[in-house]
Amino acid sequence: MDYSAWAKKDLLKETSFYISSERIRDLRKSCDLSKTNENLIKVVPCEPDEPVCNDESHDPSGPFCFFYDTVFKKLYLRLPLTNFEKELLTELNVSPAQLHPNSWAYIRAFAALCSQFEILPTLNIFFYFFEFKNSTKQLWSSLNSCGGRSLLSLFRSSYKNFKGRFVKVRPSSNSSTLLEGFPLYWARQPRFQKPRQLGKLDPMERGVCEFLENLQTVFDTSTILKWEYNPDLLKSYIGIMPSLPKQPSWIELLCFLYFAFLSFYFSLL
Repeated sequence: MDYSAWAKKDLLKETSFYISSERIRDLRKSCDLSKTNENLIKVVPCEPDEPVCNDESHDPSGPFCFFYDTVFKKLYLRLPLTNFEKELLTELNVSPAQLHPNSWAYIRAFAALCSQFEILPTLNIFFYFFEFKNSTKQLWSSLNSCGGRSLLSLFRSSYKNFKGRFVKVRPSSNSSTLLEGFPLYWARQPRFQKPRQLGKLDPMERGVCEFLENLQTVFDTSTILKWEYNPDLLKSYIGIMPSLPKQPSWIELLCFLYFAFLSFYFSLL
């Protein structure tokens, strides 16, 4: 459906500063956009009157996606998106630019925290600690900590200077799958999420939630993001925390059963 038929006036007025190659060049000098190779990320100028809710129906040049520059400069997001990030955007039915930067900070810090504890981040674990509410007051969609389950601090109590600063990313000839697996364009109807209930999670996810909750710590989101790419400093910040009970591998299990059998066999001699 044509966005002009449903988009609010404020949304249509949200246009970008990045309307020239020079401005894009300056951005790319100031921060990385890629995890591996900057040449895989193609950024093109926005049109002067192009709103953040623009989509492919108004652009004959093929698929693209908007990202606010702050997610690269302040939150250290790097492309391509992880599977967890793609799954989360798909579950929420929102495009990357549709999420408020504070929400991106929660997502990024949560994934980094899970990595530090060798936990696989899942949607159920994430939505045990966060919820996605409907709000008609804000242009951008926001995640919030669930009451009584705070795991991460708010990145910025007042997030300034990000409006009107989004870039248009296209897949290059060497990264055709860059924009696959998640919503690219501003969605008219996000899919709001209520907090997950502990009793409805599977045993593994329930154990992880209980482990994180029992830490009784609200981690500083800003510090986690700052040191995400420096494992030693991140580990030092988090400190010596209890580790999640490790599940035995099938080899360890077979060895245990083998020696248990031998012990039983020789006891009968």
